[in-house]
Amino acid sequence: MDKKEDFFEETYGLYTSYVDDRILLLKIQAAEKSGKLMSALVTMAVVALFTFFILLFLSIMGGYYFAEITGSMFYGFSIIAGIYVFLLLVFLFLNKRVLSKRIINMVIRIFFERSAVETDLNKEDE
Repeated sequence: MDKKEDFFEETYGLYTSYVDDRILLLKIQAAEKSGKLMSALVTMAVVALFTFFILLFLSIMGGYYFAEITGSMFYGFSIIAGIYVFLLLVFLFLNKRVLSKRIINMVIRIFFERSAVETDLNKEDE
């Protein structure tokens, strides 16, 4: 009777150890994937910020350039505004078809790519 009780206690100990290890592995994987996603988002935000400032100053330069050509500040900056309205319409048209799919695919790729730990576990199983 003692052997059976020892067996079940040992099995229970192994089971709880396994469950704790799996939970820890899931936490590590979630942290890694969240870190990669945040890194990608921060990188895109910094690139977007620099792109914004570049476009801002190029737009001011373009507005003054077209103002000099047309002889009117109003018409010069209106040309630049028209270009931005056109780009906004193109963006709104392409957003659902192209951009949304790329962003969704990037997030899915980050969350479902295999980490080094998962690769090592699969090698051990084989």
